Amino acid sequence: MKSVRLLARACVAATAALCAFVAPAAAQSYPTRSIIMIVPFAAGGPTDVVARIVTAHMAQTLGQSIIIENVVGAGGTTATTRAARAANDGYTLITGHMGTHAASVPLYPKLVYHPEKDFEPVALLAGTPILILARKDFPPKDLKEFVAYVKANAEKVNAAHAGVGSVSHVSCELLHSILDIKPVGVPFNGTGPAMNALVAGQVDYMCDQIVNAVPQINAGTIKAYAIATAERNPSLPNVPTTAEAGLPAFQAQAWNAIFAPKGTSPAILASLNAAASKALDDGAVRKRLLDLGSVIPAPAERTPEALAALVKAEIAKWTPVLKPAT
Repeated sequence: MKSVRLLARACVAATAALCAFVAPAAAQSYPTRSIIMIVPFAAGGPTDVVARIVTAHMAQTLGQSIIIENVVGAGGTTATTRAARAANDGYTLITGHMGTHAASVPLYPKLVYHPEKDFEPVALLAGTPILILARKDFPPKDLKEFVAYVKANAEKVNAAHAGVGSVSHVSCELLHSILDIKPVGVPFNGTGPAMNALVAGQVDYMCDQIVNAVPQINAGTIKAYAIATAERNPSLPNVPTTAEAGLPAFQAQAWNAIFAPKGTSPAILASLNAAASKALDDGAVRKRLLDLGSVIPAPAERTPEALAALVKAEIAKWTPVLKPAT
């Protein structure tokens, strides 16, 4: 009997040792197949552009392809809900942003996910300053004229956006609250289509992330009245800040970040974070992002802990601004 007990103990110990060996080995083998990166807006928008630039480099590091899947609808919350419900095995991720992971909380009372409870933060990818833009033949010549014009014509002008809860919607809600106006909103299935409508002169103005606007501004197909940051952006040195242009109260900067479903293993999260950070340190990636006006986060701002703190702070920031709009 004693020998049987000793044998049983030995088997238990051997099994534990085997599990301890297999678990790290399994984590080290990730990924073994392609990864799906959900982008909650149409192709060509700011989130899509940033995601494609960074994940192309991440795929090289991870040794597996990262397939971008654009899922539109409900200001990005349709895609984000899908990501929250995905298997937490590291093969379905989402590039979210200020809208999907902060502004959505006050804007959607029946939101079926919660940014803090249903996701694991992976890494912050880029900050994206907001610009006040208009069709090229919109009458106002500068921001002061713009403010006067939209106030005088609030019932006639319209503002394009990528759906309720999108960055373009949320940032213009902040602008409208400062100006105390309620113009007509024109929703699109993404900032790319909204920008196309602006270029075509089908809408009057919009608030948009710099990544989506630099090529059009430089081409002269749209107007840029001001950038809503404390300093001018190197990619658009001739565009004044809102403070310089006479509207210092309007300050807004969006961001893009990678999230995984809740419960994704720490080892997988660490692999993804390391790959994202390596991409942001790559010279070619940095140049592409900087040329588009993005603000690249410092290493300390790229950690999962820093991203979790950012999401918490952004929810607190946007809730009082957006609740009256619901």
